[in-house]
Amino acid sequence: MRLLINAQEHEVNVQNDTPVLWVLRDVLGLTGTKYGCGIAQCGACTIHVDGQAVRACVTTVEQLQGKQITTIEGLSADGEHPVQRAWKAHNVPQCGYCQSGQIMSAAALLQKNPAPSDSDIDDAMNGNLCRCGTYIRIRAAIKSAADSPS
Repeated sequence: MRLLINAQEHEVNVQNDTPVLWVLRDVLGLTGTKYGCGIAQCGACTIHVDGQAVRACVTTVEQLQGKQITTIEGLSADGEHPVQRAWKAHNVPQCGYCQSGQIMSAAALLQKNPAPSDSDIDDAMNGNLCRCGTYIRIRAAIKSAADSPS
């Protein structure tokens, strides 16, 4: 099976129904995408598929044939995507476990809506859980990234 991940083609030998999360982590060694719940409820495994935020734990490799997959590793070559810069500036992470999924959801939001309201942010980030409760800093970072040049 061929997958286009972070602008590179990868050939993987897995079953069609394998969740892409396991291909990313276990086959390709891209461990930035985290396993959280396995039922698409926590958002830790969020990736982009053709620019849309998608939960990798319930999306199979078969569903991704011919699609562009972006992981946290592919969001920015140097970690300087506006959302990543804002995350640092606002000291968003505490434990950090959910942060790659949070960042990927935020980046997808800003791609669709470069000037989101608080309500837009809340709607887009709903389902990305943070056990440390950094939601206020997450919202501030997203607003800051929205105001930042790309």
